Amino acid sequence: MKEPLKGRFSRHSSPLLVSRSYIVKMVKLLVALLLFIFASLTGVCPQRARERESKPGEMVVLSCPKRFKANLVWGHHTPQKTYFMSNMSPAELAQMGVLVHGRTFVILSAGMNHQGNYSCSERNASGMFWFTLTVNKEKSKEYDENNKYIKSCYIQESCKLNCPDVKVPSNIIRNGVTWNKDSESFAKNGYFKSVEKKDQGIYTCTRRFLYGGQTYNMTFTVELNVEPNEFEKYAEIVSPLNNQVLNVDLGKEVVIDCKAVTTGEDDLLWFSGSSSVEKNSSSPVFYNYTEEIINDERKLKASLVFKKVSEKDLSKDYTCKLDSLSQSSSLVTITLRVHKAQPSYISLAPSIVGIVVVMVVTAVIYVKLKMDIALFFRDTLGCYRRTPVDEKSYDAFLMCYESDTGLNTDDRKQLENVLEERFGYSLCLYDRDVLPGKATAEAVLDCVELSRTVVLVPTSPDPGLGSGLLSAIHEALVERQTRLILIKTDAVQVPTSGSTMETLEFLNDAGVCVTWRGTSSMSLSSSFWKQLRYYLPALQHTLTAKQDDKC
Repeated sequence: MKEPLKGRFSRHSSPLLVSRSYIVKMVKLLVALLLFIFASLTGVCPQRARERESKPGEMVVLSCPKRFKANLVWGHHTPQKTYFMSNMSPAELAQMGVLVHGRTFVILSAGMNHQGNYSCSERNASGMFWFTLTVNKEKSKEYDENNKYIKSCYIQESCKLNCPDVKVPSNIIRNGVTWNKDSESFAKNGYFKSVEKKDQGIYTCTRRFLYGGQTYNMTFTVELNVEPNEFEKYAEIVSPLNNQVLNVDLGKEVVIDCKAVTTGEDDLLWFSGSSSVEKNSSSPVFYNYTEEIINDERKLKASLVFKKVSEKDLSKDYTCKLDSLSQSSSLVTITLRVHKAQPSYISLAPSIVGIVVVMVVTAVIYVKLKMDIALFFRDTLGCYRRTPVDEKSYDAFLMCYESDTGLNTDDRKQLENVLEERFGYSLCLYDRDVLPGKATAEAVLDCVELSRTVVLVPTSPDPGLGSGLLSAIHEALVERQTRLILIKTDAVQVPTSGSTMETLEFLNDAGVCVTWRGTSSMSLSSSFWKQLRYYLPALQHTLTAKQDDKC
């Protein structure tokens, strides 16, 4: 509807359009005439009113310019009547839904009845400042375009949108800000950690205020423009570092790269002292030049080449120069020194790994074969553990205890014969070495006293010694700290009396256990004989000085 009024009318314009144009011109002339008459009568030239638009229900804040000092009068001018709010009581103002506080005039919730012209002026003064308020469901595009706030940020940088602040009376409390974009809630609260092009657009912020237990809102439009991040780029040498010392080997070829980044027509050169280094590859020292262009950025590289490093080369300083047209030239100076030999950790690593592997394998072998190793040293090399000189008469006391799954008489006899005749142990046997007529308990304790080790052998049938002797032996072993070996069988044990089982458990904890597996244990190479011999004390031999030195 506005476009025909703005444009020129052609010869083919309708009479209706011509009449409308004529009416508009006449209205403008009448307004100008009224303003002239008003100025002539009052001597005041009215200023153009500041336009304000608001949606129904939003809060509106009008602020009188600072040139109006004190005793301000606020007026609301309608075609029917002019209201001077400064003369109204708080109750009347509350009924109108407005609040007057000095140079600030607040409409808490704008409605159609609040449309019109508003003025502020000093009391008893002729000057006025005018506002025109329009209340529409949607703000006009022209108003939004003229009153939006613009924020510019750069791609991949942090960005904070600020909701415009409004000066309100102190009794109106600010209650937070919410953001929306394209009618959807914006959870980032106006903050972008790294803004992108897709974040560009129109944002609406809503300020909330509390007054009289009610919440009132004001909305503002903020336009975010996301622009390319164009830093001012400088030409610079990125490597090597200035005054860097490089290690080299005499007589070997060395290549030192000087790298630079620039956007202009710059050049990269090498100097030896005050003389420039040539690009001639036939010289002992020369340099090669290459460049690469990526996204309007030039990456330059000048490689200084020493065919064979000499003592003479070590005495000179070498300078890489970035010759720039847009800024002062950049210089980086380096020196060479003979490379000091350092331990090769790469070659040392396999040795360390090898040592660790050998140690682990050795430990595993020892754990698995420690009994065989110990018996080998005893039997083959004639090495024996030194045992303190004592008054013991026997190497071991073999005591039998009743067990339904124990050794029979033949197996027990074989056990005694092998230990004495095959391996040479001196054994104390109850039925052979105890004198007749002596009390059983006393005789058994005497055997324990005279023996270096006690070996408990399960037998069937009952040897007739009584289960009470086991408890006595346990006490004697603890008191005398005599070594104990408990022989068990792999057959399922039939439960015996509670006291006997409990005593056997104590004895098992106090000593070591060796398992008799029937026929498989009869072989002298079986694990039973290895374990039994390993736990038995070494035979008491008188070692000569020569043997002692060998072992």
